[in-house]
Amino acid sequence: MTSIHPTAIVSDGAVLGADVHVGPYSIIGSQAVIGDGVWIGSHVVVDGHTEIGAGTRIFPFASLGSPPQDLSYKGEANRIIVGKNVVVREHVTINPGTAKDRLLTTVGDDCYLMVASHVAHDCQVGNNVILSNNVMLGGHVKVGDHVIMGGGAAVHQLVRIGSHAFVSGVTGVGDDVIPFGNVFGNRAKLVGLNLVGLKRRGFDREQIHTLRRAYRYLFSNEGTLKERMEDVANMFGGEPLVELILDFIRQGGDRALCTPWGQGQN
Repeated sequence: MTSIHPTAIVSDGAVLGADVHVGPYSIIGSQAVIGDGVWIGSHVVVDGHTEIGAGTRIFPFASLGSPPQDLSYKGEANRIIVGKNVVVREHVTINPGTAKDRLLTTVGDDCYLMVASHVAHDCQVGNNVILSNNVMLGGHVKVGDHVIMGGGAAVHQLVRIGSHAFVSGVTGVGDDVIPFGNVFGNRAKLVGLNLVGLKRRGFDREQIHTLRRAYRYLFSNEGTLKERMEDVANMFGGEPLVELILDFIRQGGDRALCTPWGQGQN
């Protein structure tokens, strides 16, 4: 049974599913679409064309759907889509997209956005992603599935973070992070693979061993990156986890590739 506190404001036109809870002083805008079983605490704002997936929980003082923090935004129609069973903790902010991109910001299923984390305009956040307290994603950032980001990490606009990567706390990420990568530092550098995450998610010893061998070859100091990629492709062709890393690098992006300490891109 849907429950709306008497002090909450649910605008005409908002669509609420079954068994939705809206807490005291929360405001739901006229274009919001709230899925079944969504729990919204007190003092939450869901504005704009924002879709919230079933089973999601939104805690006090979160703000979803306010205009993007981009000076180029001129009021174009834009959207946010948040997946199922997402936890949005206190003071989280999620901004919709801009005309410079898809006019759309997305957060996948089963994510956990901790206190005061920020998802900027045009971001694409995958499934099962954890953003710890005060994580900041700049505009147009792409985060793959199963990524974990430590508290206070900040990601520069247009950066890509590959699936299963780990970003340490208080790390500034200015370059793309390969899938399974582990980055650390005031300005992020690659310090290896996310071995803890690989083990937790059930990858077996042989898969992890293959990844480690491929990583060592890929980020050795011999030859150019292009030459090392060709060597790795020949040595580990058909290994799906290695191919995931190679495909990520081949696709390229607007930012450079995050590399180990003491190594530039060549």
